[in-house]
Amino acid sequence: MGEMNTAAISANELVLIMSLVALLGIIGGWIGEKIKLPDVVIYLFFGVLFGPTFLNLVNINAFPVANEIILTFGSAFILYEGGREVKLKVLNEVKVSVGLLASIGVLISAIIVAIASYYALNLGVGASLLLGATIASTDPAALIPIFKKIPIKKKLKQTVISESAFNDAFGAILFTSILTGMTMSQKVGMFKTSLELIFMIVIGILVGIGIALIAVGLTSDKKYGIFHEYLPIVSTIIVVFAYEISERCGGSGYMAVFIAGLVAGNKKKFGLWVPDEDYAAGLCFREHLSTIARMSIFIVLGTHLDVNSLMKYGLPSIIVVLALMFIARPLVVLICTSFDRRANWSKNDKLFMMWVRETGVIPAALSGIIVSTKVPGYEVISSAVFMTIIITLVVQASTTKLVAKKLNVLEDM
Repeated sequence: MGEMNTAAISANELVLIMSLVALLGIIGGWIGEKIKLPDVVIYLFFGVLFGPTFLNLVNINAFPVANEIILTFGSAFILYEGGREVKLKVLNEVKVSVGLLASIGVLISAIIVAIASYYALNLGVGASLLLGATIASTDPAALIPIFKKIPIKKKLKQTVISESAFNDAFGAILFTSILTGMTMSQKVGMFKTSLELIFMIVIGILVGIGIALIAVGLTSDKKYGIFHEYLPIVSTIIVVFAYEISERCGGSGYMAVFIAGLVAGNKKKFGLWVPDEDYAAGLCFREHLSTIARMSIFIVLGTHLDVNSLMKYGLPSIIVVLALMFIARPLVVLICTSFDRRANWSKNDKLFMMWVRETGVIPAALSGIIVSTKVPGYEVISSAVFMTIIITLVVQASTTKLVAKKLNVLEDM
């Protein structure tokens, strides 16, 4: 009986903590809207303020399973939503740029950040590469809301959104490979690691396509679309099944959910559609769930932050962030767009892409995983990720509209 009472108390405490997270998220979103600051910055601040460091009202560390669900499912669902935002028609016009930015670009960024981290933060090679992989990708969860308010030219907008969605998946795979290599007792050769990376990508793509086509078919307006009334719930099922099946088959769960979102968001290309009423219900549900995921991930990340480590490593972390913003990103854009003659990028287009590279949800979730696994240097990595998110969101996200106007990359109204 005592054990049952203990379990009930723990369950009630978890429910209370999750409700507090939701409440803080609502207040943070309202404050962000009023002061014109990205809401995720407020979420991070609230996580630090109300977490174990100060008020200790939100301590998700006492519930490791819930912590893992928030980080894993939350990031997976946001990747799924990122995939849905990518339109194949526009993507086909800029596929070379997007493909290079999301793959080679992530690798270049990770290497440059790793070099900066090695010297500025005195991290080991493995930890430096892990930090590089964590913050090398951009953030669709931060970019998409911004672009909904700012009328950026369609081709440029879709390129940046597509890159952010694709490179999140590639960055997550790169992160997983490095983390696995660091935590395995037996060292794995580069050739074997490369083959495993390719295998993870291929399995993730196949599983994502398969799960999405089945789910979209069953919720479509076809005769076999018997579950179209349950479209909002099916959206959640797609993410869970795509991630879990891919992971259990040795593939990348993150790649699977992204590809599933890509297929679901372009269902018309596969001759499938859903009734308007069901589509509206599904869209509303996904937007709310995506908002909850963003709130939870950033607040949880804030609760994980070690303020002492941030004070200790904050200044050298800024050096790493500057290397990412002003060395890695410009170099990545110059290299990756130079091979795409068809896109015909202008100088201003490239300058805009260099500036718009916010770091957000996926790096935040990956940082949480690093803290949970306690890999060597995790305090330093967590501080550097936190600093990267804050600086890129405050400096870059808040100036996107101004930069777009200056560079004349807004749609003609």
